[in-house]
Amino acid sequence: MARRVRPGRAGAALIIAMGTLAAACAAPGSNSPQPQATGASPVSAPPTCGTAPITMNGYFETGFPLPKALTTEFTKQHPNVTWNVREDQFAVITQNAPRVLADNPPDLMRLPQVSELVKDNLLKNLDGYATAFGWDKWPASQLEQLRLGQGGRPRGEGSLYALGLNMSMTGLFYNKKLASQIGMSAPPATLAELDTALAKAKEAGVTPIVQFNGGATGGLAFPLQNLMASYGPAAPINDWIFQKPGATIDTPANLQAAQHLEKWIKSGYFQKDVNAVDYATMMSRFIDGQGLFMFNGDWESGNLDKQMAGNVGFALMPPAQQGGKHATMSAPLTFGIAATAKNADCAAFFLNWVATDKRAREIGVEIGGSRPLGPADAYMPAVASDKVTAATLAAGADIAQDNGAMDFIANATGAIYAKSWTPNLQKLVAGQQTPQDLLKTVQTDYAAQLEGN
Repeated sequence: MARRVRPGRAGAALIIAMGTLAAACAAPGSNSPQPQATGASPVSAPPTCGTAPITMNGYFETGFPLPKALTTEFTKQHPNVTWNVREDQFAVITQNAPRVLADNPPDLMRLPQVSELVKDNLLKNLDGYATAFGWDKWPASQLEQLRLGQGGRPRGEGSLYALGLNMSMTGLFYNKKLASQIGMSAPPATLAELDTALAKAKEAGVTPIVQFNGGATGGLAFPLQNLMASYGPAAPINDWIFQKPGATIDTPANLQAAQHLEKWIKSGYFQKDVNAVDYATMMSRFIDGQGLFMFNGDWESGNLDKQMAGNVGFALMPPAQQGGKHATMSAPLTFGIAATAKNADCAAFFLNWVATDKRAREIGVEIGGSRPLGPADAYMPAVASDKVTAATLAAGADIAQDNGAMDFIANATGAIYAKSWTPNLQKLVAGQQTPQDLLKTVQTDYAAQLEGN
């Protein structure tokens, strides 16, 4: 979503995934049709962008500076490579992905949910590149969400069809000045403490949570999934997102989460016009000091360090019980290569450069606010302890320790975010949907989408 819708970033963000038949590809650089097989052809040496002039075609998400900063630096280091980049909102990319990949295949593309894209043979199998560049020697958890089985299901295993520019993570950003006004000297340690802080903010005339939920992007999926993480384990949610047989989102723990979200809505903890607020408006309001909390992803850390220097904190969603484990949405900022991309080798070389080049990793932290992918012992730039980026990086280590990383519920199928989560969350705000029916409806839609209906 997210990411980021960044759902992914919300992906969380929300922001902020993918899909196509788990087909093998020829060796990197080959534009020949991909045979239906389980793996890509082996590659003896890593490809490069060469020295001849190359124009790379990209299709990126608008409003996020990280990809632009990386492509600009890449051209500085590799002057023969220039970029022709088209940008769209994430909701538009989600709708356009199959047609763009089929009719006007980009060399590099910001990807929505990928299962259907893999099923339809629209993404290049990256197994050959993984072997050539050594990606398969990185920590397995970095690539798990980007692997798909034969025919695009299930996710979490099989061949590699995408890579991330970083590992995004969501949580609670908070305004430190507003927090001090209500006596909040440290982030809430339990869900009950968070509820208390929200109530105090409301009593003080401060909007407790600034969130987006307008248009085609249901941003309340961010707090909902964080509440799911408070009430239950991450594994069943990942099973559902990864399309494991028998998985369901309609569970007792998730019902508690949806009911808790409804309580926040009825208590007036979101701004009254939340169903009309888009992502950019949410960010503008939070930066302007119009709300205490914001559920969002670390992709905004660098931006907030500039816009709200010293006045913004970050914390993981607190568990329902004191001392409970943390879990949150954490997924790669996903990019893939079209199956018939003209410059696939150069695109793969770029993705490897993002994860391994010293300056690229610095850009990933400074601008992206997230931990770059790559080898476990790869260079990590130092970050001043008073920056919110330091807090998000530290939170990422906590999630790794608790094994609490989830993909975004918006990424379970290609249509589930726009056609099910978003309208049903908007109806929940309007009082036209109950928590029980929200989960039942989403699960019914999910099952139908898996069957291709």
